[in-house]
Amino acid sequence: MARYTDAVCRLCRREGIKLFLKGPKCFSDKCPIEKRNFAPGQHGKDRKTKVVGYGLQLREKQKTKRIYFTQEGQFRNYFEKAAASQGVTGEVLLQQLERRLDNVVFRLGFGISRRQARQLVRHGHVSVNGRKVNIPSYQVNVGEEIAVRDNSKKLVILEPAKEFASHQTAPNWLEIDRDNFKGKVLALPKREDIQLPINEQLIVELYSK
Repeated sequence: MARYTDAVCRLCRREGIKLFLKGPKCFSDKCPIEKRNFAPGQHGKDRKTKVVGYGLQLREKQKTKRIYFTQEGQFRNYFEKAAASQGVTGEVLLQQLERRLDNVVFRLGFGISRRQARQLVRHGHVSVNGRKVNIPSYQVNVGEEIAVRDNSKKLVILEPAKEFASHQTAPNWLEIDRDNFKGKVLALPKREDIQLPINEQLIVELYSK
């Protein structure tokens, strides 16, 4: 499967907004978008085209994909499943994205970014209800316990992640035990729990054409 390997800060510059893909760096003056708030590339400074209509919907979809690090086919599958479910399609879509295991690991504070959390999952450092799960897209359910496996608790990246998370607002739908690197899903995330710069209605409009 294709995956993005270039500098992730270019993604923020392309969207013209911070996507918070690099953890603490995004909150410092080292953030590239603070210094070069224009699209990357040779002609980035010259792009003054106003984005409207389809372009606006497309950019919203691209931005959401980049925040959660999903591929196009996978993202469309999330939408189709959301559209076939009961409830507001856009909200169900975001709920599915939030319930991804890599995102939950990030929300619990085991990684400073979703990409780092994804790597933790991929490398088999995370368990769900005591069972190793190395699939980042795994959908967590209410009542499940997510934890860093005992043999992995000495990883050097965990302490900086714990310190960074201690300054962030803990999600209401998760119970977090930072000292023991574990947490529990108390409820499904609601729209008000997802504090991200996303207009999901534009995504719905795009896929509904």
